[in-house]
Amino acid sequence: MEYDIIIITGEKYFDHPLCGVAIIKRILEKNGYKVGIIETPKTSGDVKNLGTPKLFFGITSGSIDSMLRNYTALKKPREENKKLKYTKEVQDRAVIVYSNWLKEHYKNTKIVLGGVEASLRRFAHYDYWDDKIRKPILQDTRADILVYGYGEKQILEIAKRIKNNEELKGIEGTSIRSRELPEGFLQLPSYEEVI
Repeated sequence: MEYDIIIITGEKYFDHPLCGVAIIKRILEKNGYKVGIIETPKTSGDVKNLGTPKLFFGITSGSIDSMLRNYTALKKPREENKKLKYTKEVQDRAVIVYSNWLKEHYKNTKIVLGGVEASLRRFAHYDYWDDKIRKPILQDTRADILVYGYGEKQILEIAKRIKNNEELKGIEGTSIRSRELPEGFLQLPSYEEVI
């Protein structure tokens, strides 16, 4: 089967309203898009399992930040827990890892970031795990657009624009990299200013 959109997620997929990826998938399908899911890829080869999407790849670490999922507040690796069925299946900094894997295999395919990990790291930010300021995740991933917060409306607009070969700028609730500053913008300190 050929998909319009392929979503890569850092957690097990389950078709339920508590699963953000399921909500996004269902909304896209309701609007006529064919959506494939790749859950918890372990290697760069795993991102090739469903082929190349017609429109774009979506990436999320899942319902929790991958570093919080893998480490305690004391920076110790979380132990596997058979009772809670917890095993380390997601990569550290999953959104960055998955995006780099996709760029390795699909240089010209658009990438859309979403979820908690992307939302919280859309600006220059303090990284507790490395004890340093890190660049915005769009720079680390080289993705085309980042959706923050809930993404139901944004993902439909992104899909429509990519399908029609339109620009991605100006979509509320998204961030893109741009050399042009829009009129009436509020400029936040850059990574260089923050460090």
